[in-house]
Amino acid sequence: MTAQGVAAQTGSGPEPPSTPLNQGKPHSARMYDYFLGGKDNYQADRQAAAKVLTMWPGVMTAARTNRAFMHRAIRYLAAEHGIRQFLDIGTGIPTSPNLHEVAQSVAPESRIVYADNDPIVLAHAQTLLSSHPQGRTAYVDANVAEPDTVLNAPEVGEVLDLSQPVALSLCALLHFVPDEWDPYAIVQRLLEPLAPGSYLVLSHITPDFDPEATQRTVQIYHSGGIQGKIRTRAEVERFFTGLELVEPGIEVPHRWRPELAAPDAGTGTGDVTDEEVSFWVGVARKPAS
Repeated sequence: MTAQGVAAQTGSGPEPPSTPLNQGKPHSARMYDYFLGGKDNYQADRQAAAKVLTMWPGVMTAARTNRAFMHRAIRYLAAEHGIRQFLDIGTGIPTSPNLHEVAQSVAPESRIVYADNDPIVLAHAQTLLSSHPQGRTAYVDANVAEPDTVLNAPEVGEVLDLSQPVALSLCALLHFVPDEWDPYAIVQRLLEPLAPGSYLVLSHITPDFDPEATQRTVQIYHSGGIQGKIRTRAEVERFFTGLELVEPGIEVPHRWRPELAAPDAGTGTGDVTDEEVSFWVGVARKPAS
């Protein structure tokens, strides 16, 4: 959809009444929902999305390509490495198939904990709890800026066995973590209690391919009160310090193992360009100490 098309939609249809979930301000989770083609967004989100699309026309492609990468990475870990436990932080508004649906399509006994500290996501959390009967899911209301609130949540101990490998998913999250929060220390703290053989799945917006568009996009988010920092390949690679990257290493999402897509899902590659997507992704294993 063009930016003009988005702008045309911003004035159509009745606007939901003001509630704690709708403060008349754009919200990153609702904007991402819009870019994925969802309907859980409001006028302020669509107006901000229209501005982003003007600056970065490929943002919808980027969101959907990133989502397709997450699906492939989870399927890869479940099918080829036997991972049966997943901790997904920065869950966002549920968009099917969710992580647990992908994992449990490979291994129904998979157990998943979702974590976010957003009332908007919490309002939709029930969708995340529709586990396969053989598996289990849980939702934790916790802040990634305080990783111990995630790790010490009762639901984590009830659903996951941290003495066994866990896949930690931080997809499209860390570019909303500014430098002053020390994102590298946050990632290391989250990985610290996980057993050897655990994996980190990460995706992050980068200015490397289209610096003007991505930097202007950041300014739009900042003007809406949304914090964040886009990072270069070298900065993204630092998140994997001490881990063993699996092939193909740090890569753009549409070239990360596209052959692993589900038969009915498509690869998420198509004719997209690196400039449109402007993400780096990677999957890495925690070695034995």
